[in-house]
Amino acid sequence: MIGDEEQKAIIPAIEKLKTEGILAFGPYSADAFFARQHDKEFDCVLAMYHDQGLIPFKSFDRGMGVNYTAGLPIVRTSPDHGTAFDIAGKNKADNTSFLEALYLCIDILNQKKGYVENTKNKLQKGGHKSLLKKTKEDIEE
Repeated sequence: MIGDEEQKAIIPAIEKLKTEGILAFGPYSADAFFARQHDKEFDCVLAMYHDQGLIPFKSFDRGMGVNYTAGLPIVRTSPDHGTAFDIAGKNKADNTSFLEALYLCIDILNQKKGYVENTKNKLQKGGHKSLLKKTKEDIEE
């Protein structure tokens, strides 16, 4: 009833993704979506606004959540908490979310590396001869 973004932008974008073979669903009402724990049914949740997604996310994932920014040329993950200047240097901080963010970053980097390796064209023009030669040498050894 307020605005037409869902009809004009969000729903058409979801439909376009579906035609490209991407499993995309929604839109959902943020309050009901998180309250009913529907976020547990998905690998990723895209919120249109910062507070719409991060407030419930931080509330439910208490210290284990990781914020990942997709679409950047670098991998960016961050803990679900803020800077915590109020407890900085007092040995009170919980590093769990920081470690989760670090581990997720490493996992994403490894997946990207694996994707690049797995999608390389190993048999480029003429490349099969050197591949066969190497295989033959390996067999003779």
